[in-house]
Amino acid sequence: MIKMFLSSSFCDVVSLFKDFAGEEVAGKKVTFIPTASIVEEYVGHVENDKKAFESLGIIVDVLELSTASNEDIKEKITSNDYIFVSGGNSFYLLQVLQETGADLLIKEQVSNGKLYIGTSAGSVVMSPNIQYVELMDDKSFAPKLADYQAMGMTDQYPLVHYSSEPFASVAEEVYQEYKDKLPLVLLSNYQVMIVQNQEVSVLSV
Repeated sequence: MIKMFLSSSFCDVVSLFKDFAGEEVAGKKVTFIPTASIVEEYVGHVENDKKAFESLGIIVDVLELSTASNEDIKEKITSNDYIFVSGGNSFYLLQVLQETGADLLIKEQVSNGKLYIGTSAGSVVMSPNIQYVELMDDKSFAPKLADYQAMGMTDQYPLVHYSSEPFASVAEEVYQEYKDKLPLVLLSNYQVMIVQNQEVSVLSV
């Protein structure tokens, strides 16, 4: 049973998380992956999301993929209760996921039912291919990325930050470019795309 909670801004939709998890979340441990943000100037959203987890009593176990050992990556992704991947640059994130093998570990865990939480780039990489966000994210941060095939854990394409500043205009450009080409799911900062197996729905706060 695939269970994914894909948002544009986790801290803005955290009130919806507990019901979706369907269990007591206090005391659970989340593998918190901030990797997408390390090439960005603004990283305040990472701290906001961390505080959002802590507000639910969830233990945050940070895993920076670009510097972690293979042993740490495997241990944290496989043993913790949830997996969270933060926002930032989707192309850089995908490159590091592939380089470290974390992509395969995450796919395996999610396929086996572990709850995955994504925000912004962390949501985008679950689509089949991330090329559609090239207007939003700078591809030059991922020079070693051979192609843009992504995790493919959903056949839908989350269009994050839709109608939310400061990304409203560029998100609209992406929408106009791809609305007739891809099954886009429009997500403002106050909406979340819920995936349960291949059933997709959108909830708003």
